[in-house]
Amino acid sequence: MPSPPDAPSFECLRVSVDGPVGRLELHRPERLNALSRQHLRELAAAARWFDSRRDVKVVGVTGAGRSFCAGFDLGDFSDPDPDLPMRDVADLGRIMAEAVTDMRALTVAGVHGNCVGGGLVLAAACDLRVAAADAVFSIPEVELGIPLAWAGIPRLVREIGPALTKELVLTCRPFSPAEAAAAGFLNRVVPADELTATVDELLAVLSSRSTLTLTATKGHVNAVAEEMASTANGRRDGDILVSALHDPESRAAGASYLERRRTRTAL
Repeated sequence: MPSPPDAPSFECLRVSVDGPVGRLELHRPERLNALSRQHLRELAAAARWFDSRRDVKVVGVTGAGRSFCAGFDLGDFSDPDPDLPMRDVADLGRIMAEAVTDMRALTVAGVHGNCVGGGLVLAAACDLRVAAADAVFSIPEVELGIPLAWAGIPRLVREIGPALTKELVLTCRPFSPAEAAAAGFLNRVVPADELTATVDELLAVLSSRSTLTLTATKGHVNAVAEEMASTANGRRDGDILVSALHDPESRAAGASYLERRRTRTAL
């Protein structure tokens, strides 16, 4: 796909523009597109770059390889950053999600494979969501001994309601695209081999609309959504996340989760 000459070069992303249609692809396939600190910074930067492209009306958000996004990168976040306090590291996801939500262009997430934790928050930050029928959703944070941060709670509450948000976040059980669609989180569920074509079709339809009507409608809906469940308190999520990292019971829960995962991987 052709890209403008000023398209930025990213380590963890691929971005391109073809007329009114932009593309943003998570590109850490060897890590199932898990979100590292660098990845989060680049997503926010890419969102701002697309905002500078006044010709872009819509942006498709997808993942390279076998998964859309496997959540935040446990290995990366467990390695201290000497140049960035832990509180600032904890806030990178919120900054990313807000940047994606606030993009002028409409965003369409195409979800396949795993959509886990922070990856689900990224999908929730997009305007429309389409998933392959064999995708798997899960929110394992509580089992890891940490809260779902990045203003993920209000985003889920306004999409699927408070009761189901509590269940999915607290039980950490995987759920299917069919359940996600029935709850209102997904716009469409399609066979895996039709996902790309369906996302492309949506991008084509949306890009045929006037910029004014697209941005006005997105802005109006987002304003109403903020009134329903505001993300303004998302800035506090970083404090709670850092507290969980120092809470003995939460740390023990996280260690137990990681040990179970290592055992399953070794089998």
